[in-house]
Amino acid sequence: MLLQDRVAMITAGAGAGIGRAVATRFLEEGAQVAITDAHPRRTIEVAAELSRQFGREVLGIPVDVTQRAQIEDAVRTIVERFGRIDILFNNAGINKLEPIWECSDETWDLVMNVCLRGTFWTMRAVLPHMIKQGKGAIVNMASAAGWIAASDGEAPYSAAKAGVMGLTRASSAELAGKGIRVNAIAPSVIYNQFLERIYPPAMFEAAKKRNPMGRLGEPREVANLALFLASDMSSYITGEVISISGGSVVVP
Repeated sequence: MLLQDRVAMITAGAGAGIGRAVATRFLEEGAQVAITDAHPRRTIEVAAELSRQFGREVLGIPVDVTQRAQIEDAVRTIVERFGRIDILFNNAGINKLEPIWECSDETWDLVMNVCLRGTFWTMRAVLPHMIKQGKGAIVNMASAAGWIAASDGEAPYSAAKAGVMGLTRASSAELAGKGIRVNAIAPSVIYNQFLERIYPPAMFEAAKKRNPMGRLGEPREVANLALFLASDMSSYITGEVISISGGSVVVP
């Protein structure tokens, strides 16, 4: 198994999309998993479901990544329970569509605080443990929107995800000599139920038509890439932002 006996922390791990798919994939490969999520009841329920499915404890910790103390408390809890943190999958994110000329400070701050500051805070909280261990793997969730103008109203999200890309590259250079790899995944539109609450159905159809493969991505496809980057299969890869887009980022 690729992650046997390794401890993974997954933020936003209780949703119906990428986070839960990554938690499931890591568990399939032998990892000990702790999921955090901003929705307390869902976090506990999903952790219990995964525990029953895989026959071992999955730790569920409610965490709002805009609250630094909650992140730090969660990391302490994970280390106290499992003794270490080997892998961080930084998945927490949010999007709110507003035209840039109407974008409120509240919207800008919310998206930045969840997508970028939350990613930084969580990295900073786990890094002392990884540095002490002399090894670790961090996988940050960026987005194709950090490269291209995906949809009207996404300027805050695009800016935040571009920031995640920069954070990934800069931190990878600092941490490589300490045995810690830092990479990011940049998906295009990956279908999940959450997106249905944000985007109109016509957007999904338009995204399919623009995509060279003619379809949207699936959460498990992202999870497979996360597994690769978290495991020793990618032992000489760091500082990379890898697109998973069905080719949509290379066509006009």
